[in-house]
Amino acid sequence: MLTRRRLLCSLLLIGLAGISAAADTSPAAEALAKLRTLAGDWEGPVEWTGARTDKGRMNVSYSLTGYGSAVVEDLSGDGPPAMTSVYHLDGADLRMTHFCGAQNQPRLKASRIDLASGAIDFAFVDITNLKSPDAPHVYGVELRFADADHITLTFLFESGGQKSREKIELKRIARRAA
Repeated sequence: MLTRRRLLCSLLLIGLAGISAAADTSPAAEALAKLRTLAGDWEGPVEWTGARTDKGRMNVSYSLTGYGSAVVEDLSGDGPPAMTSVYHLDGADLRMTHFCGAQNQPRLKASRIDLASGAIDFAFVDITNLKSPDAPHVYGVELRFADADHITLTFLFESGGQKSREKIELKRIARRAA
């Protein structure tokens, strides 16, 4: 009887380990692992299109926090970070909270993860501190990995019912240990 109980416990533990291993290889977990590789400093041109038009340069710093459970993205022009995004898992979902220069915090969820083509798209879930439905806010994000040292980050932005795209072409300038 004791041997049968040990066998059942062993099988249960093996099954749980298999479930845990399967969760670690989910598309969201693989996408977060890819985001972790961005740790370092990046720079490149930014261009607004659509309702808003503007050009400039952007500096972006990626770092890890929470023992690697989250990736922090700090975006700045010529000064301190103007915006910060945090990428993390929520169960089987990859989430992003964007602390926007518009003084609100859109929360997004990965709606498309296609690492074979280097694409992660985030769709709007909800938002905190939106002053009115017409107030400026991010409603989506597109992330494209060209190679290990080149990415494109595009914020989908809406203000007063008009839409714009803020496309940032980034090149790595320094790596950090992940």
